[in-house]
Amino acid sequence: MFGFGMPELIIILVIMLVAFGPAKLPQLGSALGGAIRNFKKGSEEPAALTDNGKSDNEKEPSSL
Repeated sequence: MFGFGMPELIIILVIMLVAFGPAKLPQLGSALGGAIRNFKKGSEEPAALTDNGKSDNEKEPSSL
């Protein structure tokens, strides 16, 4: 995971605790989780938006 070990994660957690305080950490975690969830959802949507998952090359030709 990005080369972070347990000591580095503990140091980052302590710095965040000092910087934001214990009351803000749950809110920050929730906001970060929501942002990651929205990013994953947004990265999956373009395939669903193009004619039920078909790319522009795979669409059936329209009859004129």
